[in-house]
Amino acid sequence: MPELPEVETTRRGIAPYVEGREISEVIVRERRLRTPVPADFEQALVGRRIGELGRRAKYLTIPLRDPSSDRCALLWHLGMSGSLRIARLGDLPKKHDHVDVVLDDGAILRYHDPRRFGFVDWLQGDVRNDPRLARLGPEPLSPDFDGERLYRLSRGRRLAVKPFLMDNAVVVGVGNIYAAEALFLAGIDPRRAAGRVSRERYERLAAAARDVLAAAITQGGTTLRDFVSGTGEPGYFSQRLNVYGRAGQACRRCGGELRLITLGQRASVFCPRCQT
Repeated sequence: MPELPEVETTRRGIAPYVEGREISEVIVRERRLRTPVPADFEQALVGRRIGELGRRAKYLTIPLRDPSSDRCALLWHLGMSGSLRIARLGDLPKKHDHVDVVLDDGAILRYHDPRRFGFVDWLQGDVRNDPRLARLGPEPLSPDFDGERLYRLSRGRRLAVKPFLMDNAVVVGVGNIYAAEALFLAGIDPRRAAGRVSRERYERLAAAARDVLAAAITQGGTTLRDFVSGTGEPGYFSQRLNVYGRAGQACRRCGGELRLITLGQRASVFCPRCQT
């Protein structure tokens, strides 16, 4: 599933091709996404100009400018298997290419999603007020996220620390892959109750989460199945994973065998020696 680094990689990849361009045509081949594509989607977008792309958690925000109308934007979520890529006129759509946003220079913003768990929505007004965004926690790479926040919100919580870290009300965008990696770097057992982690260890965990996410963005995300960037390039952070997907293999730090467990209905791999 595309997580924050994959979505940020997509934003950076497509932004130079779409920002400032006018939408000349919209083609919807499949409306039955997780949220159905609005009936007025094509008509609403044609003639608008794309502003500066943003990201909030795992959502892409694409502002649309039109001097004669109120503020509006696209809210795009890649779901489990979605990707946004740049194509050109003449590039024939493939199976599961559900939406094309054709730009005035011939570039096409093309949405591909085999499982159809993603969606795109057209919103009027300030996208930040959308209920899907309004209750989210801080961005993990922002000054608003630190160990003190984790410590404060965790007091009295019996929930295991890994699903606690993955709670979007606590901090956004730390999904299964990067939570596992951050907990390994911080030396914390993912099963430990969130309320039993000290302030000092939460400081290490917050720093580890920032480091692993920043590194993943630099490496273009993690390619586990079919994720590619907006320009069709795979991500290479999978080559640096310490625990995720490595159950039964040797720990890169101590040489012990990595263990697979289930937490919050999600697979989790950790090192029993290095994480306590």
